[in-house]
Amino acid sequence: MSAMNASLPPLAALALASLCAFAGAATAATCQAVSGARVPTVVELYTSEGCSSCPPADRWLSALKGRADVIPLAYHVDYWDSLGWKDRFGQAQFAQRQSSSMRTTGARFAYTPQVVIDGRDAPRWTMLAPSALAARGTPAVALKLEDEGARLSLTVTPWPGAPARMAGYLAVVDDGMQTEVGGGENRGVLLHHDGVVRELLDWTATAGGAQTVRFDTKTSPEAGATRHWVAVALDDGGKPLQALSLSCAP
Repeated sequence: MSAMNASLPPLAALALASLCAFAGAATAATCQAVSGARVPTVVELYTSEGCSSCPPADRWLSALKGRADVIPLAYHVDYWDSLGWKDRFGQAQFAQRQSSSMRTTGARFAYTPQVVIDGRDAPRWTMLAPSALAARGTPAVALKLEDEGARLSLTVTPWPGAPARMAGYLAVVDDGMQTEVGGGENRGVLLHHDGVVRELLDWTATAGGAQTVRFDTKTSPEAGATRHWVAVALDDGGKPLQALSLSCAP
């Protein structure tokens, strides 16, 4: 991953372009997305194929797919893998992320299924009305994500009120996958997965105008799966400042 300064259209032009969608609109010619005039709700689920209480949460997350004002992400952890079934999507990186984020999410311990909404632990997620996940506020940063073929390019533009130093992540995300579980607590169950994070790449940016970060990704989508990319900018407390999703036709 490398970063370099890059010029953007004037900020006013970016703002006008951003009105097309909450989570970013892909253009056919270049396959790029520009963040919207509001901040979509980022919903993160920590889950595992080896956890018997996780399938209902997986289905709940799948129901959020396609909403312009919500970005659903599923992080499969690996700490269930020794109990009869190895989750093929599980990564130690995600278990470590869950544990380290406890200082900002408000969670007292790591567990599955855990739902985190806009950076805060949400143990009562089953009681949330769809309207509770609506996009919010005026963003402090603009994001532009572009598919460059072999690489992805993210341009971060601070707006008035943005932190002097920002951080965030790019997630490589797949929908439409399934697993027939052969052991453990979900033995014999056919699980369907959406929003599965396959790669998670961190980035940082400093004050001083627009900056562009470029990413090389390693995984390919499975047969039958559809791929998209999610970029999120965070404040120091782990709350999203802005987020967008980009999907390009094969």
